[in-house]
Amino acid sequence: MNWKTAYRSFYYANADEPDDIHLDPSSTALLVIDVQNTYLSPKDTAEENQRWKPFFDRMRHTVIPNIANLIAECRQRKVEVIHARIACSTRDGRDRSLSQKKPGFNYLLLPKDSTESQIVDELAPGPDEITVLKATDSALTGTNLRLVLHNMGIKNVICVGIFTDQCVSSTVRSLADESFGVLVVDECCAAAAMDLHERELDIINMIYCHVVSQSDVLSFLD
Repeated sequence: MNWKTAYRSFYYANADEPDDIHLDPSSTALLVIDVQNTYLSPKDTAEENQRWKPFFDRMRHTVIPNIANLIAECRQRKVEVIHARIACSTRDGRDRSLSQKKPGFNYLLLPKDSTESQIVDELAPGPDEITVLKATDSALTGTNLRLVLHNMGIKNVICVGIFTDQCVSSTVRSLADESFGVLVVDECCAAAAMDLHERELDIINMIYCHVVSQSDVLSFLD
């Protein structure tokens, strides 16, 4: 994938190629969004498990291994690694945003100490890494992440995680509105279906972020 020409929506189909990207590790953060146990748990029926199988396969064989590799690389290069997870502070979830209280797929009741709300073991935060808890889609809107990033002098944020078309996209848009430089790593994200993933990357690329590959990110940090 050539990040300068891939994932172009109607708005940017004929736009000039963007400038080269250079990332200073001291002002860059990797943000890992919502890769939690609840999303890797089996569904209630065989039919639903079959319907979600492509997502489970992508997560287990592509997204989680790639994020784990990127986390290791960022730790080695002194890039700040930050984690975000959906978790409410109350057992009955009364502190959740409206979107997480509505019935349907987005209904989420994940008390902060529950097993379901924890980050998957393969991507467990390090002992000195920050984790923000959110009862919103955006990791910026409902947390102190904005203040944390500013306090640490972060100017660029590399976003990975799930779901591309929901919490990842919401976070990317919030970061862009706050004038952070944002990168989204294609093979480190997933939506429930590949067409949703790819469509959302088309939508957010160029205006809210640059969609890149893992190898691109590592070359930007060299």
